[in-house]
Amino acid sequence: MTLQDLGRPGYMGEGLSVGGAADRTAFLEGVALLGQSVECAAIEMAAFGGDFTASTDIRIALTGAPMVAACDGEILTWNASHILQAGQRLSIGAATAGVYGYLHVGGGLVTDAFLNSRSTHLTAGIGALIETGEKYSIGEDPNRREANKLISSAPRFEGGTVRILPSVQTRLFSTDVLERFQKTVFSRSPRANRQGLELLFEGDPFSTKDQLTILSEPMIAGDIQMTGEGKPFVLLPECQTTGGYPRIGTVLPADLPIVAQAGAGQRLQFQFIDYDSALRTYRTKDRHLSELASSICPLLRDPHDMRDLLAYQLVGGVVDAFDVPD
Repeated sequence: MTLQDLGRPGYMGEGLSVGGAADRTAFLEGVALLGQSVECAAIEMAAFGGDFTASTDIRIALTGAPMVAACDGEILTWNASHILQAGQRLSIGAATAGVYGYLHVGGGLVTDAFLNSRSTHLTAGIGALIETGEKYSIGEDPNRREANKLISSAPRFEGGTVRILPSVQTRLFSTDVLERFQKTVFSRSPRANRQGLELLFEGDPFSTKDQLTILSEPMIAGDIQMTGEGKPFVLLPECQTTGGYPRIGTVLPADLPIVAQAGAGQRLQFQFIDYDSALRTYRTKDRHLSELASSICPLLRDPHDMRDLLAYQLVGGVVDAFDVPD
């Protein structure tokens, strides 16, 4: 588990990749559910969570890879916001699909910012893994009573087809290799972390004729590198900022969460699209947040399962007993 926000854009020239949440969509879903700033850091959980205790009444949101979550034994809905009362214990188990789940807290978890971000960047030595017994302060939450909301989450936890753009070295691969690359069904290797993941496949390697003459060039998350053995690696947020392996293509930002959330053995396939088509998929952070906010609805709960039923106002408004129709 690590603390994450949207990372540190603007420092690649100094050798520091952006970092930030592996699934940016999941991070923004939590921001939308709690109606707060993207500067509010959340806990990113890889494959499984842990136990958390609230020392005061707080709001939380659970997004990303669905995990089994319960508050004092009561199952909590994923992709939703909830209220934890002081002393209550939140337990988050293993992911039932995908890899990265997120625990958001109203007001965000407060740590010292470094280069305008609270994100842990393990590769660069910024921050560290969250350890048992740690305590975090929470920022001011102006909407602390607004909870029990559900957000519609885009499907991205079962692998599938991923759209890519041609990269700088795509032209170095023959037409036959590029066609075979698109027809190949890959599976995610167990070799994966926040830097990138390896893809397994059957058949001949994907190599270029001029692989040894490529100079080191800037790299970004989403680039698909081919190693000297012709094996593809997809780069993720903590990737290196330069590299000399040829890149057969680059995953669209909109589809990168599909790759990041692919569990070991999950199947992935790649499809080239043109620049204009790719541009139509692009959404600014503000536009994405607006779209996510429009998909939020009240979380409907079965009263039989609500231990805190008496805390809700079930009847409201004004009733005039003298204005009863005949």
